[in-house]
Amino acid sequence: MEDDAPPTLPDLSGTTILQIIPELNAGGAERTAVDIAAAVVAAGGRALIASEGGRLGPEAEAAGAECVDFPAATKNPARMLANATRLASLVRERNVALIHARSRAPAWSALIAARRTGLPLVTTYHGAYRRGGALKNLYNSVMARGDAVIANSQFVAHMIAERHPFAADRIDVVHRGTDLSAFDPAHITPERIERLRARWAVAPDRRIVLLAARLTGWKGQTILIDAAAKLAAAGLDDVDFVLAGDAQGRESYRQGLIDRMLRAGLGHRVRLVDHCEDMPAAFALADVVTAPSTDAEAFGRSAVEAQALGKPVVVSDLGAAPETVLAPPDTPAEIRTGWRVPAGDPDALARGLAEALALTPEARQALAERARQHVQRRFSLEAMTSATLAIYNRLTLDAG
Repeated sequence: MEDDAPPTLPDLSGTTILQIIPELNAGGAERTAVDIAAAVVAAGGRALIASEGGRLGPEAEAAGAECVDFPAATKNPARMLANATRLASLVRERNVALIHARSRAPAWSALIAARRTGLPLVTTYHGAYRRGGALKNLYNSVMARGDAVIANSQFVAHMIAERHPFAADRIDVVHRGTDLSAFDPAHITPERIERLRARWAVAPDRRIVLLAARLTGWKGQTILIDAAAKLAAAGLDDVDFVLAGDAQGRESYRQGLIDRMLRAGLGHRVRLVDHCEDMPAAFALADVVTAPSTDAEAFGRSAVEAQALGKPVVVSDLGAAPETVLAPPDTPAEIRTGWRVPAGDPDALARGLAEALALTPEARQALAERARQHVQRRFSLEAMTSATLAIYNRLTLDAG
């Protein structure tokens, strides 16, 4: 097959794949679970997703998957053990061929159920989980105990091998994939973009810097507010800063962000707009997209999706950022696709944003073309689903 030929899906006719994840709300692991379920169905297989449900459930079912109501979010050890028994019964009843776990607590239940039933287990290490004491590290280690361990970046693969050497020969790197057709500028109507601008109450003459992430400390919302204050003090007065993401119960953190921007005199320039359902339109509306995380991102989906739309991105130089955003010192400045700046540094973030906002129309267009080519080459949905289903096929054939 030529390097630029589209990847193909293995034949999974008659094969039932069960994924287990706590919930099906917004998030990278959840999005990937739905995408893989759809691919299993497209390959002729049967896709089950065991979870406590969520906003992505109807999409999964529309793609042909079956959502099984299951208490997968529990972290109570006794309930996790009981879940293992329930899961073993489920896989026998539904003739499941393989279990794929995408989060630590349900992965323990899945591991026990897989061993009881003799099924292969796949785990995906979706996050750069924080290390702790012996008990915490043991808890984390379940994500390296699959018969195949999927790392969603080279960064994560190196981390798994370093933390869990016993898994080093079972790691498969499968980059997170994006449905690039959904992020094609030609497929996003001006009406969708203007509807979102009106909902966010951003005037037509204002430029937008967007941070799309749930409201939690390590996603860097406070760093962006501080950088916005520095840009305002430097005279940049035609930019609004939009924080799009759920608080997920962190109301004190949300209020702290409001207090911070009011103290900085940015109450009219920073907007907290909660969850956004139309992320392609959100990225299309933005002039610059930023991800100033203070902890390492295992992948960094928003930067990839924004680049698919040709948007300049400014991200923290942590984790998988060197894989997703091409920038100095690894890449010459003239072929960059974005900016990588030191984490937790509002001054550096302000400088990166200022440079991105100052691009000439010609430079911006050239960067957009490079960014789109970069993500199309490495981070397509088709590449991710084909590679994941190939792992399923390999393990089920071995088990058979």
